Amino acid sequence: MPEADKEGERYAADRPQAAPGFFLKGTHQLDWGMKNRMARVFDPTSGRTVMLAIDHGYFQGPTTGLERIDLSIVPLLPNCDALFCTRGILRSVIPAECQKPMVLRASGGPSILREELSDEQIAMDMDDAMRLNAAGVGIQVFIGGEHETRSVHNMTRLVDAGLRMGIPVMGITAVGKNMVRDAKYFRLACRIIAEFGAQYVKTYYVEDGFETVTASCPVPIVMAGGKKLPELEALTMAYNAVQQGACGVDMGRNIFQSEAPQAMIAAVGAVVHKNMKPKDAFDLFNTLKAKGSMRAA
Repeated sequence: MPEADKEGERYAADRPQAAPGFFLKGTHQLDWGMKNRMARVFDPTSGRTVMLAIDHGYFQGPTTGLERIDLSIVPLLPNCDALFCTRGILRSVIPAECQKPMVLRASGGPSILREELSDEQIAMDMDDAMRLNAAGVGIQVFIGGEHETRSVHNMTRLVDAGLRMGIPVMGITAVGKNMVRDAKYFRLACRIIAEFGAQYVKTYYVEDGFETVTASCPVPIVMAGGKKLPELEALTMAYNAVQQGACGVDMGRNIFQSEAPQAMIAAVGAVVHKNMKPKDAFDLFNTLKAKGSMRAA
């Protein structure tokens, strides 16, 4: 096996990558349809997105907060920029008159009952994404996992199909139980996903070196929300991520498992699109939460 080069250090995180003629890095040379779909998911004014991730049921079933999507999620749709869901939920629950862009989960296989979650396959055809007027599809990529090669090839097959139809692919960095969640790993995973053609990447935030992850990835990165955190911590994480180069968030549990989901998604939006400081956004959350409680009373 050839000896790997030493990982570079010249990230120049203070110098944004140029994207002449379009507002998202790495996308300015895509076809018109692809850019149009990207401009539906990412706000052209801020260059960022608040995606609401509710695809968890594809391997977890009716997890907390997603037992009744018609009651817990549909009311949040006006406050998100895009919804990340499965095609089953889209067809069965999401109102067809909703004008929000939909990004569809396109991989799956093992359930939470299985020990090895990397054994995924492509779980939907790009023709169906087109029928559903999807703004994009998302697929898990298990860099370092047991089925790493297959998951990479799953993604490249979707990328090829997406390029034919003008539908962007979001590659998602999947972290196994034994993988280290640090900037070095995410630099590797995000770069591989981008090198194989994904139009944007979803990954986790790390406190040490996240700006090197975003700087070394030539396409937009959105931050994964991850596990449920106290609201101020989640808002701080979102703020740090966008200040360090993320083009928004794809957040789930930290919104729909909040004690005041509508207040929380509004506060996240203020952080992402308006650069509101976490403490101010937390004050906004509490104010909106109180107003919601008064209406409920």
